[in-house]
Amino acid sequence: MSEAVSALKGASFDGIVTVEEMGLQGMITLRGDLASPEMKKAVKDATGLNVPEQGHIAGEGGNWVAWMSPDELLLVVAYDSVRDTEASLRDALAKVHHLAVNVSDARAMFRLSGNGALVREAIAKLCPVDMRTDAFAPGQFRRSRMAQVPAAIWMPDESSVQIVCFRSVAEYAFNLLKGAAAPGSEVGLFS
Repeated sequence: MSEAVSALKGASFDGIVTVEEMGLQGMITLRGDLASPEMKKAVKDATGLNVPEQGHIAGEGGNWVAWMSPDELLLVVAYDSVRDTEASLRDALAKVHHLAVNVSDARAMFRLSGNGALVREAIAKLCPVDMRTDAFAPGQFRRSRMAQVPAAIWMPDESSVQIVCFRSVAEYAFNLLKGAAAPGSEVGLFS
């Protein structure tokens, strides 16, 4: 049996901010009626977290529940528990219309960390997201594009941003992030 490996095996880069591929992450796409009591209970039981409101993400550390669309969540859990979490969701939602799919091996996750203003600046170079502190704060979640690839971003705290993209474009995304974090690339937008 082969051993699971992340897209870039933990690659990292130090520039004006640190760029890291975060290794193996458990991720589940969950679709259904997000307002239903069954969905809310299933998510809470599986993750310990509530369904977040539109445009937000709930959690910290390794467990996250992100609002992706009016009928879709992204659950981020430990890689070694993703199959059990998916099974518990399917069991809990067996009598209601839903879709729960393990997408862990189809995604890559990155973290930018360091000076908060420079982290915001690096993302602003790549994504059409208003990264001003009064427009995007910890707890908010955006699906967007990072240059030419779909990506989702959030700030776990004021000094870091996490990004999820397709595994197939992980190397491209990492190179984009390295370019945005290159030494001497500061533009002073948020300082």
